[in-house]
Amino acid sequence: MGCSDVEVAPAHERLAARYEALIRLAEVIRSHPEEGALFQTLASELHDVVEFDAFCQFDGAANWVQWHFGGPYKSKLEARRLEPVPKEETGSWWVYQNQQPIVVSLSSPDNRFPRMRDWLTKLDLKSSCTLPLSTAHRQLGSLSFVSHLEEAYPAEEQRFLSLVANQIALAMDDRRAQQRLSLLLDLTNRVMSKLELRDLLQEISASIRQVMHCDTAAVGLPDRETGEMHRYVMDFSEAVPHSDVDPNRPKIGESEVIREFAQQVFRTGRSVVLSKEELAAEPRAIAMGFTCICLLPLISRERVLGVLSLGSLRENVFTEDDLGFLGQVANQIALAVENASAYGEISQLKDRLARENVYLESEIRSELYFEDIVGNSEPLHRVLREIETVAPADSTVLICGETGTGKELIARAVHNLSSRKSNAFVKLNCAAIPTGLLESELFGHEKGAFTGAVTQRVGRFELAHRGTIFLDEIGEIPLELQPKLLRVLQEREFERLGSTRTLRTDARLIAATNRDLKAMVEDQKFRSDLYYRLNVFPIRVPALRERKEDIPLLVRHFVQEFSRRNNRVIDTIPSETMEALLRYHWPGNIRELQNVIERAVIISKGPVLQVGLAELKLDVSTKTNPAITKASSGHHESLQEALDETERVQILQALEEANGMVGGPNGAAARLGIKRTTLHVRMQKLGIHVSRTAIDERR
Repeated sequence: MGCSDVEVAPAHERLAARYEALIRLAEVIRSHPEEGALFQTLASELHDVVEFDAFCQFDGAANWVQWHFGGPYKSKLEARRLEPVPKEETGSWWVYQNQQPIVVSLSSPDNRFPRMRDWLTKLDLKSSCTLPLSTAHRQLGSLSFVSHLEEAYPAEEQRFLSLVANQIALAMDDRRAQQRLSLLLDLTNRVMSKLELRDLLQEISASIRQVMHCDTAAVGLPDRETGEMHRYVMDFSEAVPHSDVDPNRPKIGESEVIREFAQQVFRTGRSVVLSKEELAAEPRAIAMGFTCICLLPLISRERVLGVLSLGSLRENVFTEDDLGFLGQVANQIALAVENASAYGEISQLKDRLARENVYLESEIRSELYFEDIVGNSEPLHRVLREIETVAPADSTVLICGETGTGKELIARAVHNLSSRKSNAFVKLNCAAIPTGLLESELFGHEKGAFTGAVTQRVGRFELAHRGTIFLDEIGEIPLELQPKLLRVLQEREFERLGSTRTLRTDARLIAATNRDLKAMVEDQKFRSDLYYRLNVFPIRVPALRERKEDIPLLVRHFVQEFSRRNNRVIDTIPSETMEALLRYHWPGNIRELQNVIERAVIISKGPVLQVGLAELKLDVSTKTNPAITKASSGHHESLQEALDETERVQILQALEEANGMVGGPNGAAARLGIKRTTLHVRMQKLGIHVSRTAIDERR
C-alpha cells in the first residue's frame, strides 16, 4: 500500500502542475499585446505542459503557419535548408478546414500529406497530434505537436492536448474580443479628438486592417460635384503590389466591378461581400490577388456618407460575426466623417467671415436706409413686372437708367425674389475702384501677387458663390479686364491674381449702367461679346421726371423715415411745396429728392415741412458763350422756368465744349452723362438747334 502511495503521489503532482501551467498559459495569451510575438510565447509556455520536439500553429485569421523547433531539430532544419511545405499540404490546414483532430505516426500506412511526412522524416520526427482551435463563436486555427517518438500521443495524452487547445482557443478568442473592443474605443477617442479627416481616416484604416487581418482597408467618399465614389484613403499590407495601389491616386488599382458595387452600397445602404467568383469578371482584381472584398456603408443620421472597403487575398474570410463588428466600426467612421465635414464647413465659414469682415463693415456703412421700392406709376409697375419675370430664371440682368434712379434697389429686388435669396448679395461699384485694383476686387489675389499684397484676398465673385453679384457702373470696366469677366459668365471659372489654380463660382450677375453700352460697342470702348452676354434681359429704370405721380409717395416716405431717424414730428407738407417739387426736373432723380427731403427735415422747426426751394437752382458759371450768359442772367417767375433755364445753360455749355457734337465719347451727351436720344429730346423741347457752324437757341 505504501509503495503504491509513493508511486501515485508524483503523478498527481505532475497533473496538478500541468493544469496550473495551462491556466498560466491562458492568462499570458489574454494579456499578450502583439499578435506576431504570441507564437513565441505559446512555444515557450507549452514546454511546461506538453512534451514535444516541434510545435506548429496555424492562425486562420492572420493566414500564417509558424513552426517552433527544439535546439537539435532547429539545427537540423538550418543545416538541411529544407523548403517549406505549402500550408494547404499540411495537417494543420486540413484540421482547420475540417475541424477534426488527427494523430499521425510516420510508421503508419497513412498516405495523407506526403510532402509534410517527407519533410518531417528528414528531420527525424516520427509522430504528430494536430487539434483545431475553435470556440462556439468562431474557428481560429489549429495546433500541432510533433515528437521524435513514434507513439508519443496516446489517447490519454490526446485528451489533455484537447483541453490545452480548447483553453488556448478561449484565451485567443477573448484576446481578439478585447482587441476589437479596444479598436472601437480607440476609434471613439480619435473621432472626438482629431478632426483632420484624411489623417484620421488613414490611421483608422491601418488599425482596422491589423485587427481584422485583411490585406487592404480603404474608405471611399463621394465626389462633391459628380456624386461618384472615389477612394479617399487606403492602407495595405506588404502582400499587395504597391504599384497597383497608390493611395494618392484614387483610380489606380480600383477595378470596375469594385467601383460599381461600392456605388451600389452607397446608394442602397446595404453591405456587400464579393467572393472570388464575383471578382473573376474583373481581370485587375484577379491580377492583384483579391479573392474576397467586403463593402460596408458609412451611415450617420440615416444618411450614407461613404463606403468602408476591406480586401483579402484569402477566400471567405469575413464571417457573420465579423460583419456585425465591422458594422459598428463603420458607424464610428461615419461619425468621424460627419464631424470632420462639419468642422471643415465651420472652419471655412469662419475664415470666410473673417475675410469678409471689412467688406461687411463697408456694406453696413454704405447700406441704403430703405429697401422698399416706393411708387404706383405705370412705368414703375412695368419694371416690377419685369423683375417678377426674370428673378426666378437665374439669367444675367442688365439694369439701365440715369444716376440716382434706384438701380441697386432693382437689383436687390431681383435677388430677393430668386432662389438665391438666402445667400449673399455682393455689390461693387466699378467706377469707384482704381483700374489697377479692379481685377483684385473682382477675382481676388494671392499673397505676394503684387507689391502690397501681404495677405491672400478673396474676390467678390468668390464671396458671391451661390448668391448674386451686383456690378454697378459696369461700363467703366477697362477693355483689358473684360475678357476675364466674360469667361466667368460663360465658364463659371477664374483664377486669382498670382495663382494658377482655377476656381469655380456659381454667382448670378446683375449689372447696372447709366451709359449707352451699345454706343460704346460701336466706338470700340466695350466688347460686343460681353455686351450681348450682359444684355440677356435688360431692365430700364425710368427717371423720376418720367413718373412724377410717384413724387408725392416718395416725399411722404422720406419725410416719415428721416423724421423717425432725427426724432422729429413732421405731419404737414404744404401744397405749394409739393407742387414745386412736382415741377422740378430732378436731374439727380430719387437720390437728389432723398437728399432734399433729408435737408428739409433737419431745418424744419415745427410740424410743417420746410423745403428750401431756392436751393434747387444750380449755380452754373458761363464765361465764354454769350447765349449761356444771357440765359443765366434772366429773371423767372416760376420754379419750372428756372429749372428749364438751368438745364438749357448746362446743355449749351456742354455743346460748346464738344464743338457742337451731340454723340460720341467726347460729345455733349457723354459729358452730361445722359443718352444721346435723351439729349435730342431735351434740346428739341428747349429750342436748341445744332448746325454745322453754330449753336442756335430759339425762344
